[in-house]
Amino acid sequence: MSRIPVPAPIGVLCGGPSTEREISRRSGQAVWRALRELGYDARLIDLPAMDSASALRAAGIRTAFIALHGAFGEDGAVQTLLESLGIGYTGSGVAASRLAIDKPATRARLAACDVPVAAGGLVSSGSPPTWVAAHHVRFPVVVKPARQGSSIGLTIVESPDRWPAALAEAARYDAQIVCEEYLEGPEVTVGILGDAALPVVQVVPQRRFYDYVAKYTPGMTQYLVPAPLEAALTAQVQATALRAHRALACEGFSRVDLIAPVGRPPVVLEVNTIPGLTATSLLPKAAAAAGLAFPQLCERLLASALRAPAELDTLLTTSRGPARCQA
Repeated sequence: MSRIPVPAPIGVLCGGPSTEREISRRSGQAVWRALRELGYDARLIDLPAMDSASALRAAGIRTAFIALHGAFGEDGAVQTLLESLGIGYTGSGVAASRLAIDKPATRARLAACDVPVAAGGLVSSGSPPTWVAAHHVRFPVVVKPARQGSSIGLTIVESPDRWPAALAEAARYDAQIVCEEYLEGPEVTVGILGDAALPVVQVVPQRRFYDYVAKYTPGMTQYLVPAPLEAALTAQVQATALRAHRALACEGFSRVDLIAPVGRPPVVLEVNTIPGLTATSLLPKAAAAAGLAFPQLCERLLASALRAPAELDTLLTTSRGPARCQA
């Protein structure tokens, strides 16, 4: 069997210190089993919350498959550590990871590249409800921490009296808080593999929105793959997702979450540089619709470790002006 020629042994990194630790462990176990099934010398490494450097040195790995979600995994920290240890790794590099996990920075970057984002901005924990009208949005609005995934700390605020509680909930997870207009329309996600968009997945949760419970509780969300959108809208959603992936200089793969409001272009909600790889995760569903089974998807993601993310980071951090935005 021909295998991707990455240096072995391969460490599948999961766990870590973030609020998404348990989801990360599920992703890591699924990836580890898939790589072992394909014959790779893969080792599951459940990183502790403290002193991950010692754990990685002790593991003796030469390539890392990063299945860490949230802080440390998606914010460039583990990527920086792996580079310092001379260990190759999957996915985006340091700068792209830092940018994508930071919602305000992502919003600014996408807007600069003419990729549609929801109206809104940064809000402080002590801001009054009048902030909403002053920023040309109206209730209901979405309040969320600036650097969290899995909808942790996110609230849909229906009215001004719910505003203080929503800010307090978001502030539990991050000192920076984002408030955005609430948009109605099909909620969709697009996996990017290499430089191509996978089939669109539409999520239809039983709850008000696609929150943590809806994401990780079997049966709480219906997944429509491919999404039952008109062909023109499907193409527009995929093109917008690919533009977002390129604008942030993501490498190898990502998952872009969008909403398609009626009468408006698709709006990017978030770009995930390390999307979930659990039984209910969206990237594997999209890959399966494209004819790529889960083990083969993991192998494709593993191949991104052969690239040089640091080169893209140099381009992202030293380039200036509109030329940085790819079509």
